[in-house]
Amino acid sequence: MKKNIYLTLTGMGLAAPYWFFIKFLSANGFDPALILQNLFANQITTFFALDLVISILVSWFFMIHEARRLGMKNWWLYIVASLTIGLSCALPLFLYFRERQLERQ
Repeated sequence: MKKNIYLTLTGMGLAAPYWFFIKFLSANGFDPALILQNLFANQITTFFALDLVISILVSWFFMIHEARRLGMKNWWLYIVASLTIGLSCALPLFLYFRERQLERQ
C-alpha cells in the first residue's frame, strides 16, 4: 500500500512542477540566465531556492547511504532524477524502490 502512494507521489512530483516549467519555457524559451534571475529575484524566492538546494543535498546523502546499506542498485538514478526533474519526483521514486527492496529482504 505504501509503495503505491510513493509511486503516485512520484507521478505528481513529475507532472506538477513540469506543468509550470513548460509554461515558463513556452513563454520565455530556454534561457538559463533568465531562469536563475527569476529563481533569485527576491528574498522569498531565494529562501525557497536555498531551502530546496539544501534539501536536495541532504536527500542525496540519505539516498546514497540508504541504497548502499540495503544493496540497492543504480542509486545514481535518483541523483539524476533530482537534477533533471526535481526532488519532488526523485525522493518518492527512491522511497518506492526502497520499499520494494525492504520487501525482498
